[in-house]
Amino acid sequence: MSLSDLVLSLADNKQMLGLRYAEWATRAPSLEADIAAAAMGLDDLGHSRVLYGCLEPLGHDPRGAERESDAKSLCNLAYFDEPWTEWSQFVAANAILDTAFTAMIEACVGGSVEVLQHRLRKMLMEERYHFLHGRSWLRSGIDSGPRDRAWREAIEWFGPPDGDVAMLHREGRLSMGPQDLLARIEGRLETKAPPVAVDWKMWDPARRRVSPGAIDAHTFGMLRGLEEKKYAPPAAAKHTAA
Repeated sequence: MSLSDLVLSLADNKQMLGLRYAEWATRAPSLEADIAAAAMGLDDLGHSRVLYGCLEPLGHDPRGAERESDAKSLCNLAYFDEPWTEWSQFVAANAILDTAFTAMIEACVGGSVEVLQHRLRKMLMEERYHFLHGRSWLRSGIDSGPRDRAWREAIEWFGPPDGDVAMLHREGRLSMGPQDLLARIEGRLETKAPPVAVDWKMWDPARRRVSPGAIDAHTFGMLRGLEEKKYAPPAAAKHTAA
């Protein structure tokens, strides 16, 4: 897989993380958490747009026409396939997966590819608040199920020890490999990941995940603008189709 494929996966996951955050903007345990969910959602949706904008300058945009009709063509983690039903899922994503994506952004900024160095650097400053929010809630204690799942999917997303991220690290285009990235998360959260045995033979290198599945139909429709067309007045729908 190429660096463009990795950046596309990062963009898709940032987009889905932003959407799932936003779904909790009126459901979090406190007003402060509501506001944080909304703000972090906007941040990550903005970050995804910047990342998508990096694909063409990288020399190859992997996005195909199938992304308009097939949810399985999106490169998001399974953790984002369905809306979260409990706050622990939000916290685990905020503390672990968001930090994993930030670590990869660091690896891009620290690598040799100029477009990523220049365009992604600002994200690291904006992500600091995400990290502090997630770490605080993680320390308050959450259910082990979402927490362990988030760790597993972060490790899957970094890829196998001898996979594409490791290769990009050896080439200097990323400043960290899979083990460095995992160590970075563990160091920041001041905790070790649980033991994870990934069956890399089942790993999908394009989607960077082991499990099958795709985002729910409602979310996919919203992403593709289908929901807006469905409820738009006839004239507006005709204009959109044109």
